[in-house]
Amino acid sequence: MEQFALSFAAWLKPYIHNISMMILATLLVIYGNDVNAFVRKQVANAAFIVRTIIFVLVCAFGYGLLLVALTPVVASALTKIPSIYLGFVVVGIFLLLGWLAERKKQM
Repeated sequence: MEQFALSFAAWLKPYIHNISMMILATLLVIYGNDVNAFVRKQVANAAFIVRTIIFVLVCAFGYGLLLVALTPVVASALTKIPSIYLGFVVVGIFLLLGWLAERKKQM
């Protein structure tokens, strides 16, 4: 079992950055509607053009900036996990994301 865990971690390590981005992108998909609803409430009384500009800024730049800025942070945290546990942690995170998506009726 230990050899499998180490082999799986060795296979995952080159993809840590991609895995981190996938985790964050999934969280943005799961919770994006909540963020959009909050922003929509805040700008409900604004003119159409203002609402549109704010929507574009939040979705294109806000979500993009979050993804670009936080991916290295998550990747750094994942690289600090001992190799023997890395595969289990990554699979656990994916299961947690699936559970969160199911709970938010995203699946």
